[in-house]
Amino acid sequence: MKIEVPLSLKPMEAEAVDALPPAGESWQYEPKVDGFRCIIFRDRDEVHLQSKNQKPLERYFPEIAAAAKALDRKRFVLDGELVIPGQPFDALQARLHPATSRAERLSRETPAQYVAFDLLADNAGKTLLDKPFSERRAALEALFATIDRGAPFLLSKATNKSKTARTWLKQLGKGLDGIVAKRLDLRYRPGVRAMLKYKLWQSIDCVVGGVYCQKNALVIEYLLMGLYDETGRLHYIGRCRAQTIPQEDLAARLVTRLGRGGFTGKQPGGESRWTGGKREAIPVEPDLVVEVSADHIENGRFRHGSRFVRWRPDKDAAACSFDQVSRT
Repeated sequence: MKIEVPLSLKPMEAEAVDALPPAGESWQYEPKVDGFRCIIFRDRDEVHLQSKNQKPLERYFPEIAAAAKALDRKRFVLDGELVIPGQPFDALQARLHPATSRAERLSRETPAQYVAFDLLADNAGKTLLDKPFSERRAALEALFATIDRGAPFLLSKATNKSKTARTWLKQLGKGLDGIVAKRLDLRYRPGVRAMLKYKLWQSIDCVVGGVYCQKNALVIEYLLMGLYDETGRLHYIGRCRAQTIPQEDLAARLVTRLGRGGFTGKQPGGESRWTGGKREAIPVEPDLVVEVSADHIENGRFRHGSRFVRWRPDKDAAACSFDQVSRT
């Protein structure tokens, strides 16, 4: 029989929350590792690695595909994250290169690991999607009891004690991205934000150096944030969604500043590794300061989008420097 879980499956996602749910037998907490979400399909000699956006990943991570094919279990569907231990997130992004030879070389130089946190099909190929998470976790642990410790597959840590989970937050920025909470009676809900995700956010004052607008319309979709280095150059560090700011307010502040100035150091944009497309930024005269909150800052960049907090007309743009954050 074929696996009952289709390749078109979208992974279940998590909703961001400001506090962890109370501890108890109905919840399980897991560390959210900082990697690429990946569902692995194994059906005898066929192995597929699939990204969150349903893009194939096996050519970029051949060592994981080979390891999945070498496992004794002939059929399974795993949900988890691809990580490269001891390496920044950029090492994962470097794998998404059109040259197969480069991916194979990097797989030898900086081999990846796979952290599994859910099992979606059993060894007969039967779906586990309708089973409660407690049963899927038990089946996952049983699978990992048969996997050699030397394999590049790791079982995600788990606890039902929030105090224990909070100790994991000390590893933020060192391979950890936050904490995920799951109800033990939760069925797998493809494409739905059915889990909870808790992160620590830090506030930072940035200069608006540009904007992204919606296609074919002068509707501002993102503010592009920047910080000054010690030589006075303004570097792009990330974007902030503008949907919570009234367009009238944005228009009033930006109308005389659009198309002037902009970033003088690192620039926004660049080609997408998936589509090859490039988004054009509209420069903004860099004298507007905004306070944003960000959950992950790495190498002087926001790893994810930031949240708008407030305008800072009381702060000089020149004071918004990298001294606020670590660049390592």
